Amino acid sequence: MMLTVFRSRMKADLTSEQIQEVLKTDARMGALARVTPGYIAHKGFIADDGERVVVIEFETEQAQLVFVHHPEHLEAMQMGRKVFHKYSIQVCNVQRKMHSNQ
Repeated sequence: MMLTVFRSRMKADLTSEQIQEVLKTDARMGALARVTPGYIAHKGFIADDGERVVVIEFETEQAQLVFVHHPEHLEAMQMGRKVFHKYSIQVCNVQRKMHSNQ
């Protein structure tokens, strides 16, 4: 399984229209991920300090790369470079997965 962790902070001077565009793009990327073969799940979080974190799981690296190289995702990445103060992307190959029954 491949796990991608996307961490970002929006620029402080964004207009409300730009923020709405980011949120709309986030929703579209979530929808796009869900229909990508090999998609497992994703979740997004916003910390109290404004950092945004999205965690997305795919069955294989190939499935993850299909999403990464989708034309709409490539456009979203271009937009992100304009609206995020900073961001980081970590792509991990999951070695072990454990679950609790609770």
